[in-house]
Amino acid sequence: MLNRRTLIAAAAALAVSAGAAAAQDWKAKYPELVFAIIPAENASGVTERFTPLTDYLTKQLGTKVTLRIANDYAAVIEGQRAGNIHIASYGPSSFARALMTGAKIEAFAIEVNADGTKGYHSVLYVKADSPYKSIEDLKGKNLCLVDPNSTSGNNVPRFSLNKMGIKPDEFFGKVVYAGSHENAVIAVQQGTCDAAFNWWNDEQESNLKRMERKGMAKYDDYRIIFKSDQIVNSPYAYLADMPAELKAKIRDAFFSIDKNDKAAFDKIYEGKQQMWQPVDNESYVSIIELNKFVDELRKKKS
Repeated sequence: MLNRRTLIAAAAALAVSAGAAAAQDWKAKYPELVFAIIPAENASGVTERFTPLTDYLTKQLGTKVTLRIANDYAAVIEGQRAGNIHIASYGPSSFARALMTGAKIEAFAIEVNADGTKGYHSVLYVKADSPYKSIEDLKGKNLCLVDPNSTSGNNVPRFSLNKMGIKPDEFFGKVVYAGSHENAVIAVQQGTCDAAFNWWNDEQESNLKRMERKGMAKYDDYRIIFKSDQIVNSPYAYLADMPAELKAKIRDAFFSIDKNDKAAFDKIYEGKQQMWQPVDNESYVSIIELNKFVDELRKKKS
């Protein structure tokens, strides 16, 4: 005889069964997930920092997560637009560009600085022993940017220079894209460029500080002559059309990593950042507007 307790137990069993079936469905469809990183540094550095995370995600999700290091920012954008990259670590402008070009993606986690803030700056480095004290002193000199889709390495610099009435391709002797933040610093180090834009959180953490820890540069060999207003921090994003159960498991894995594998998290940021926090696409509307502004500058130039 059926009673209320029997019906509740049966409903619970059906729910568990349905949940298990849904999990099996998405695992069959996604036997492998590709996790891509924009090239902020050399490939070996990215591999070393992010492999523990992809190993952790493989364990937590129960499906293989493969790390892919892109050749440039555009490759990550196109990969997500085509649905070939399931999860990606972006810079703000490259994420906004992906949205602008029709990628069906959702930001779900944002980086958080050691002091709890969720922003960083674009800075302009010169050698510490150089005579340059301001951007105006660099007229006719060579400037290194990072990538056309870099926030701190291109879009914010171009926006800031425009506010100063400076047209980079006319003001500087040469403007070159270095391809990564590390390459931009190395170009100044080697004398290829007289100045380079880069990302900088605070005195404790920046691309240059990371390079110093790896023995690639000395922080005190460089001097900052420009610092932008704060920019919203970088997001992680996944494909919007992936199953809700899979997206939930990805979020759970990210936001519980401090309990499950703190070492994997610390490997990425070398202990210099707080845990990720939830974020959504709305947080990057201002960056979309920044991209549009820079696009208009390019149109005027051409």
